[in-house]
Amino acid sequence: MIRAFDAFSLPLLRWFDPEDAHRLAIQGLRLLPPVRPRADDARLAVRAFGLNFPNPIGMAAGFDKSAEAPDALLRLGFGFVEIGTVTPKSQVGNPRPRLFRLERDEGVINRMGFNNDGAETVLRRLAGRAHLGGIVGVNVGANKDSPDRVADYVKLIETFAPVASYFTVNVSSPNTPGLRNLQQAHILDDLLARVIEARERVRAKAGDSPVLLKIAPDLSLAELDEVVHVARSRRVDGMIVANTTVGRPATLRAQGRAKEAGGLSGRPLFRLSTRMVAETYVRAEGAFPLIGVGGINSGGAALTKIRAGASLIQLYSSLIYKGLGLIDDIKTDLASTLLRTGREQLSEIVGADAAAITAEDWPV
Repeated sequence: MIRAFDAFSLPLLRWFDPEDAHRLAIQGLRLLPPVRPRADDARLAVRAFGLNFPNPIGMAAGFDKSAEAPDALLRLGFGFVEIGTVTPKSQVGNPRPRLFRLERDEGVINRMGFNNDGAETVLRRLAGRAHLGGIVGVNVGANKDSPDRVADYVKLIETFAPVASYFTVNVSSPNTPGLRNLQQAHILDDLLARVIEARERVRAKAGDSPVLLKIAPDLSLAELDEVVHVARSRRVDGMIVANTTVGRPATLRAQGRAKEAGGLSGRPLFRLSTRMVAETYVRAEGAFPLIGVGGINSGGAALTKIRAGASLIQLYSSLIYKGLGLIDDIKTDLASTLLRTGREQLSEIVGADAAAITAEDWPV
């Protein structure tokens, strides 16, 4: 059924403006019948951050910004869904057009700017589906006009702790002016200290709330050293590597569209984001698991990301070009790899190639 849906919907959605097509996709998901998803191969189960994931494939933040369809996504076969980025107050984001397809490159450029319905509305939606289970993380960020951005993150932790499976502290979007400055070591240290303090403050009533840090792929290795050191010292539960890039690889074929401002995602990001996963993995030294994001468009790409150091992976842009059938394709390829190599769990191959990848020439 999913293959038939992809065959019909992918060409159709391509006729629409990218943001209108995204809106149609969200509305379509909300109409899906509540069917039970097929059980996953037990070998694909992953335990990370104190949570049990039925499979390692997650929907990345940015697709379901305001928690309109997390359960529909789980029913399609995702092992987890990350909603957001959510900000304390609703905001419309940057002016349109702000989302662009690079079809020849299977890439996307966006400068959305944290458009979302705001914490109050998103909290109501998540509270209404809390009894359904499933792993739904909440990606949190600061309002563009906030006088105290760190306070925004603290407020969101306190607000969503009862309903969030985990939190992602997003300090790496390039589309909110000044947000990436929060990755500077001394600022990040204060931010994470206050976020963890807020998490501990509400733990008694809200239970455990793992805190993950999402970083940009554009950090220098010296900056990455500092970020991982701060993350380890503040005892975050994990990191997500990586957000979109402001870089533009020389290999891009859609050079005209590539001049649009914003973050680049999709296949052109794969090599850089994978390198950053490996670099982060060797620096973390097993202190916490990683989620790998960026350009995963096949089972082989997913396997490469896992062998670079990712315990879990996330998709988004590749679904625009490959369709929902990609989820099952990746699961099938990963399970086949485990069977062929005599492995029982994906954890046995996490980071197997990290050292070798860090020795390669830097992606350009």
